[in-house]
Amino acid sequence: MAVHRLTRILPYRPEELFALVGNVRDYPEFVPWISSIRVWNERETSAGVTELDAEAQVGFAMVRERFATSVKCDSNTRTIGVGLIRGPFKHLKNEWKFSPHESGTQVDFFIDFEFRSRFLDKVLQQHFDRAALRLISCFEQRAAALYGRG
Repeated sequence: MAVHRLTRILPYRPEELFALVGNVRDYPEFVPWISSIRVWNERETSAGVTELDAEAQVGFAMVRERFATSVKCDSNTRTIGVGLIRGPFKHLKNEWKFSPHESGTQVDFFIDFEFRSRFLDKVLQQHFDRAALRLISCFEQRAAALYGRG
């Protein structure tokens, strides 16, 4: 089991970063290990809150997997929560929070996961800090491409 937290200050508006992370359909365009995304069951559950289900095809090193998640985007609190529907995990919980900051936005990223396979879990845990930093970097580069250098 692994719990990882990252905080970054980025020179963009919270609404911009919230929209970027919430647009899961575009992930294959800028997250190298996501080769495809399928989205279904998209709905507005209350004012400013949308939910959807998404299945990602991922690959890195010798691992190729599919997993499905439920995604809740709450524009009122600028949070995005992700929970596991099915896949190679025993459990998966992920949350993004975007808060105003004098230099733009404070991004708080949290992920808690454990793979069913002990071998896979051990291998990926050893490299996850680096992978999490690379993931955040993918979003930073995408923000720069969409919104300018800030």
